[in-house]
Amino acid sequence: MAWSGKRRPSGHSAAGDGHPLPPYRWWQSFARSLFHLRLIDPGGRPETWSVDVRHGGDDDGVVWADLYRDGRHAGRSRLPGAFPVPGGRIEVVTSGFGLRRAHYVAFDGSERQLTPDPASAEGRRARLDRTAPALSHAISAASMIVLVVALALAVPQLIETVTQFPLIAERIGTFASPIRLPAWLNISLVVAGLAASTERALRLRYNRILDGGMFDGDE
Repeated sequence: MAWSGKRRPSGHSAAGDGHPLPPYRWWQSFARSLFHLRLIDPGGRPETWSVDVRHGGDDDGVVWADLYRDGRHAGRSRLPGAFPVPGGRIEVVTSGFGLRRAHYVAFDGSERQLTPDPASAEGRRARLDRTAPALSHAISAASMIVLVVALALAVPQLIETVTQFPLIAERIGTFASPIRLPAWLNISLVVAGLAASTERALRLRYNRILDGGMFDGDE
């Protein structure tokens, strides 16, 4: 099966057992992602495909995506993964903050993002975008600014810390960061960065540098 992302499906998949799709509970907001896709089957009948991801993973810490067809379990795949559906496939990829991809890719190469369940955190964020676009855009811009500022302030300090290791210092010398922030401010930047990346994940926005992809094993 073709794959449009940089990471390949793991190949660890299982057939569905037909159990019903569990209802989405409010306390699952940041632990579960649920997206839906409405398609027409080869016989002309409308059907709903749903992808359910529990970010905490299983007992071994492995994160899986469960596929449901009209509310019944149809398959399971280790992430990143892809599910064949009528007319194409559903691709699902996670990041360290949520989902970075939940898209339907048609055989002709066209694609569209799946629709988040209204009860999910992604669904509530999408509703804000529809009902208060100005506020939504302001939040989006603030998230980007926070990540850019946090990266600009953190990188010089990180380089200084790394070059203090004797093995590295002997080979390339040390670096003195022009930026020195108190511990409380560095901690605040980390917390703000986590919140900003989480907000971006709710919109399935992802940047390899800003959202930590360099540490996710991406090529």
